[in-house]
Amino acid sequence: MKKIYLLTLLIVLSFVSLSAQTVYRTQIFNSNVKTLQVNVQNQQFSLPIITLNGTDVLQVSFDEMSHNAHSYSYKVLHCDADWTKSNLSSTEYVNGFTTANITNQSLSVNTTFLYTHYQFSLPNDEMNFKISGNYVMLIYDDNQQDKPVAQACFSIVEPSVVITGAIRANTDTEINGRLQQLDFNVDLNGYSVQDPTSEIKVVVRQNNRIDNQVSDLKPTYFSGSTLNYINNKSLIFEGGNEYHQFDISSVYIGGVGIESTRFIRPYYHAYLYPNTITKSYLYEPDVNGNFVINLQNSTNPDVEADYMYVHFNLPISQPFFDGQLYIGGAFNYNLMDDTVKMNYDGNAGLYYQTLLLKQGGYNYQYWFREKGSTTASAERVDGSFWQTGNEYTIYVYHRPWGGRYDKLIGIKDLQ
Repeated sequence: MKKIYLLTLLIVLSFVSLSAQTVYRTQIFNSNVKTLQVNVQNQQFSLPIITLNGTDVLQVSFDEMSHNAHSYSYKVLHCDADWTKSNLSSTEYVNGFTTANITNQSLSVNTTFLYTHYQFSLPNDEMNFKISGNYVMLIYDDNQQDKPVAQACFSIVEPSVVITGAIRANTDTEINGRLQQLDFNVDLNGYSVQDPTSEIKVVVRQNNRIDNQVSDLKPTYFSGSTLNYINNKSLIFEGGNEYHQFDISSVYIGGVGIESTRFIRPYYHAYLYPNTITKSYLYEPDVNGNFVINLQNSTNPDVEADYMYVHFNLPISQPFFDGQLYIGGAFNYNLMDDTVKMNYDGNAGLYYQTLLLKQGGYNYQYWFREKGSTTASAERVDGSFWQTGNEYTIYVYHRPWGGRYDKLIGIKDLQ
């Protein structure tokens, strides 16, 4: 009886330990840190993905909202396909050090908001990577590794398979309606896999969103050395609508989406044109939720661009009682938190929110999340249409029998 009790206790403790594992994603923890960006160098709207032993470099940057001295450092961890920490030791995935100081810093110039701009690149002379997969860098101050101010996720791929696919409006549930179906094939291309069903993991994201990503996919069928993911109902996505956009790269000239810009001492405020509930598809070129820092007539927007209060408003006669409305976009790393939660003003009859953003151009949507759900929908406000141009990213991971980590063996972007 005692042995059974101990065995049960061990199983429970093991389950608790597994369920408590941190799932990493790019986000900021300190309100004084802003505009965290991770991109491939010289590729403005790129996903944070580089090739193992390739020539591309990741550029990481952020602002701290003061001119005070800080001693920032970062630490890199290897993750499995689900973005939990892998069981590898640092010597198994990094050549050099897993921690380093951030020494490249510059003070803002002629801005109403004082800030210090920090940046560094990966890989570098102190840190290079041995293996592919998912990684997270934890950024912390004054050597407090247990209290990161921000974290940023990135991936390293060792291209070994060939991925082809297409997006179609003719789905299993409707034809030319509000949904999009993704079909794709993974050609192993001579890459050795004993049991694709158990060894291969596939993750699909729409516009780099996490809330509606699809994982644990199994091939619909096999064709020789090709894994076919065709007519899979899990790969039917809401089309949504094109993103709204605004440009606050100047305080003197009204940019796209800006109704007015005012200087209310001591800071600038940008007021967006009111949005409306959308009933039809509106074609408008966008960058699928991304943003870019920019200041007109500036040679160094990283330190010369100012921060502005940006005011959003959505007139509507009554609030949504069955869920919550958020402003969605890469500027908040596609998170739905209190920072971007819309508030309702019953007297004015509108949803509103104010965000502090660095000058540049931004995409955004209105995302509605029903009570009890973790997935957002753009349909409630912006509508959903098959014509919408979305970016789908397919990640293919491999963990062979006896393997201790998930290799990232293929990535494909479809638009």
